[in-house]
Amino acid sequence: MRVIIALGGNALLPPDGPAAASAQQEPVRRAAAAVAAIAAHHSVVVTHGNGPQVGMLALQATAFRSFDPDPLDVLGAESEGMIGYLLERALMTVLPGRRVATLLTQVEVDPADPAFATPSKPVGPWYDADKAARLAAEHRWIMGGSGERFRRLVPSPVPQRILEIETIRLLVDRNVVVVCAGGGGIPVAVTPDGAVRGLEAVIDKDLSSALLAENLAADFLLILTDVEAEMDGWGTPSARAIRRASPDRLSALPFEAGTIGPKVQAACAFVARSGGAAAIGALDHAAEILRGGAGTTVTPGQGILEYRD
Repeated sequence: MRVIIALGGNALLPPDGPAAASAQQEPVRRAAAAVAAIAAHHSVVVTHGNGPQVGMLALQATAFRSFDPDPLDVLGAESEGMIGYLLERALMTVLPGRRVATLLTQVEVDPADPAFATPSKPVGPWYDADKAARLAAEHRWIMGGSGERFRRLVPSPVPQRILEIETIRLLVDRNVVVVCAGGGGIPVAVTPDGAVRGLEAVIDKDLSSALLAENLAADFLLILTDVEAEMDGWGTPSARAIRRASPDRLSALPFEAGTIGPKVQAACAFVARSGGAAAIGALDHAAEILRGGAGTTVTPGQGILEYRD
């Protein structure tokens, strides 16, 4: 079975965690162990988020006043290379003899996407209200949140085309464990004459993972995060963990737009378009989720909504 495993950025580095590479060693080791348990029996492609990391890089860049900070596409490439290197190194340790490759991945988006006018994707650490207001004024950042917790918001356009898809397919067909489309991929626009230029945005990793899974004719899209399962009525006394659902029923439920919402959207889109299956759940239960024993599975069909006991 061909499985696309999407690792959440918060699972590799929580938004409140330190940005140092040393702080990511243990989360990356856990992620590699989860991937290895599946790669031992299946063909695997790994994607990952970069929200905490790219936000930290942007914050670090503001400390140097003598030059303009790098744009988000360059910071995205930096974070994709950094996280990819750490994952590749850890995967080579737990999968001795298996070939592993990390590929910087450019993803085409529409420069006219409405997302550029309405930044919605949170990146970087949480700030209190005073610091958030100060950073917004100093750097013209858009901040979002409530109460005393705020994060920077950046544009998140819809991924349209993965430029390196043929290279990825070539590697996958040779049974290489590929780490790609990190952070949703580097957002680019392609001109009519074929020129490629970077854009100031961060693409949602889960939507890019769904596109990748569809392009590779994957059997399963596994979205791993820091929650056990999707919840119907989350935050209420009547909240219930969803065991299995069809795209029509799951997509009709309300989920938070900036976090869980894109994961549900990606899983439902992949299942509806490809006829494969998808699941969302906690990193440490990856193999069990694939077997249907944990997390929330999205399955082809209509009118399915089942809860866990």
